[in-house]
Amino acid sequence: MSGAGKPDFFYREAQRLRYVARSAFKLLQIQKQYKLITPGSSVLDLGCAPGAWLQVACQSLGPVKSGGLVVGIDLKKVKVPAAHCDSRVQTVCADVMKLPKAQVRELSPQQKGFSVILSDMCPLVSGITSKDAALSLELGMQALNLAVGGAALAHPNNEIQMEESNDGAITSSDVNGVLRRGGHLVIKLLESEDVQEFSRICKPLFRKASLLRPKATRPSSREIYVICQGLQSQAIKSVS
Repeated sequence: MSGAGKPDFFYREAQRLRYVARSAFKLLQIQKQYKLITPGSSVLDLGCAPGAWLQVACQSLGPVKSGGLVVGIDLKKVKVPAAHCDSRVQTVCADVMKLPKAQVRELSPQQKGFSVILSDMCPLVSGITSKDAALSLELGMQALNLAVGGAALAHPNNEIQMEESNDGAITSSDVNGVLRRGGHLVIKLLESEDVQEFSRICKPLFRKASLLRPKATRPSSREIYVICQGLQSQAIKSVS
């Protein structure tokens, strides 16, 4: 629905094309511009509810014979949509903020990590701009840490600190990220003064990092996406 409370173009198109949400068109645009997901890719979708990005990710894998895998994780239990998805798609109900990287890596092919990580996670919006932006940044940093491990937090240009959780989710034995070398990462943030700093953290780790506000984003929304392409080998710690 649009901000005015009436169905807009993307809402109607989502219904017509059997996508479970208009957000599908955000990933469709990202795919068209950056071609992150290719046949055979292994995709991790963080904050996958209600499943629209699962649909687009599976479509982007091509026919079943091309292989590939899509794993969605969300706090909510998400049923894999019948349309546009096949047996290569699975979902896990879990809290990404507390999930050890080792457990996430076990969900990937041969437990070697994912080639694409998508984070459409967003906090429950309170209406307090600074608070919402801070919570969004925390989710974004968690996605980045999950993807690249200690490299993101240890980088000298990193002025954004991520607190260690009380339950010890970030430990010395769990520092390796789950994104494979050369892999791609997409993270949604709410616009704030920290977005540019977040982008600067990503740039040394990836071949290219850019910002995108998809056309399907509602006019009233402050969301923006950080598109990171090609994880550099020097950003990856050796995995035993």
